[in-house]
Amino acid sequence: MKSVIVYTSPLCTYCVRAKQLLQSLDIPFEEKDLSADPALAESLSTKHHWRTVPMIFIGEEFIGGYDDLSALNLSGELQKKLNG
Repeated sequence: MKSVIVYTSPLCTYCVRAKQLLQSLDIPFEEKDLSADPALAESLSTKHHWRTVPMIFIGEEFIGGYDDLSALNLSGELQKKLNG
């Protein structure tokens, strides 16, 4: 299974939802708080043209935020991406 990284910030309800969804599916993930590293936040934002959190990666692939994660799950594509 590919690794999952969820970049978050405090008090972000979509971050909480993304983590809850992954937990409910028993998908292990690493959480990284972008508020602790503004340079990393800016770098990721610039590279992926994404200004909000969560920023979710499966392996090296940026998949988007909570809505994108949820859509992948509902379509059955999430497991395919995880198993690569």
